[in-house]
Amino acid sequence: MLENDPNAAHYPIDPDRLDLVEEFRRAPKGPHSDALQKVLHRMRWAGEPRRYVLIVIEPGRRWMLGRLPERRGGQIERLADHVFTDPADAEWEVFRRRWQAITGRVLPAERTV
Repeated sequence: MLENDPNAAHYPIDPDRLDLVEEFRRAPKGPHSDALQKVLHRMRWAGEPRRYVLIVIEPGRRWMLGRLPERRGGQIERLADHVFTDPADAEWEVFRRRWQAITGRVLPAERTV
């Protein structure tokens, strides 16, 4: 488990660390290596503007891709053309979009391992 590292939210993500991408694809819910935990912490808590999120449509059954607003309290943008019934596919979509936003590197949409 990732210790509470105050620098993890600023952890530099190396776009060439595709081994971490493959690790996430294989096990989106974990367990994760320390390096992947730091990447995920950065993706979730670094405060990147307009971060992608999942919106629960039906608990445990359906999720929709969304984007947080520029400012706290604003409206979450719902991307209704991106609805998922497989939680692993939903998590992969958020991961790959956040990876691209931070590193500039595009990852394939398919979640094949």
